[in-house]
Amino acid sequence: MPQRTLLIVLFDGVQSLDVTGPLEVFNGAEQHTPGTYRIRTASLDGGPVRTSSGLALVPDEALTEAADPDTLLVPGGRGTRSPDPRLTEWLRTHGPRARRLVSVCTGAILLAAAGLLDGRRATTHWAYCDKLARDHPALTVDPEPIYVRDGQVSTSAGVTSGIDLALALVEEDLDRDVALAVARHLVVFLRRPGNQAQFSAQLAAQTAQREPLREVQRWITEHPAGDLTVESLAARARLSPRHFARAFREETGMTPGRYVDRVRLEHARRLLEDTSDGVEEISRASGYGTPEAMRRAFAKALGTAPAEYRRRFRPTTTP
Repeated sequence: MPQRTLLIVLFDGVQSLDVTGPLEVFNGAEQHTPGTYRIRTASLDGGPVRTSSGLALVPDEALTEAADPDTLLVPGGRGTRSPDPRLTEWLRTHGPRARRLVSVCTGAILLAAAGLLDGRRATTHWAYCDKLARDHPALTVDPEPIYVRDGQVSTSAGVTSGIDLALALVEEDLDRDVALAVARHLVVFLRRPGNQAQFSAQLAAQTAQREPLREVQRWITEHPAGDLTVESLAARARLSPRHFARAFREETGMTPGRYVDRVRLEHARRLLEDTSDGVEEISRASGYGTPEAMRRAFAKALGTAPAEYRRRFRPTTTP
């Protein structure tokens, strides 16, 4: 197996975890299987950079002297807001030469500025998805998943999602056992698929301002198997169904039905990951009623069946 070179781009204002998270994953794979990865870091001029939290990082070399890597990783951070034009130009020239392009968080902004995301689907930190889409209409921004893979280009959401993406890339390069060994060493779960939402339903939706609507949000979360029709929820909020549906969407940013769907999906996923309950039992406890209804919900939202989801993302009990 040929050794793969990973080059991580450094710049002033970089987010430290965007760098160190994926670096630790790939280094863990190298420690597990020596000769797998050669990891390098580089800044424009080869000089030290200071991260957004004040940490000083000393690169291995200058970008102008770096050989074209197998994988080029571009982290995010405050430094992406007003990047050095030389960095954008370097990415425009050298990015296409890498077998695989990867961005973490707002590193996608740098790739987009270099024209490397045109015609592709991508994601970034939820707070910058609108800006990325507005500034670069030639790409399709998906604000939902924690990472998106489109051909040889992979983009991830906020900070820790870079670890999830790096684990997926290690699994692709080597195998699941190596990725799982690295995840165990880092004390993280090898369980978050790329299409997992950046936020849980409770975080994705805004908290309603009015107490009756906040109480309804709590009720939905605590009773996913309950009667969660608009009529029933409206009665709980002491509003007409029409008034309730309009007010809920205005105050939370999503319809009651969408919120219920997300809560039920998350509840089912947690039970599949953390319990040995059967699929039929989980479907009832999560409000789906039947395994077939839950299967359709999983296929639509995650592109997989509940049994396959459990096989892939339930943590092993073996030490």
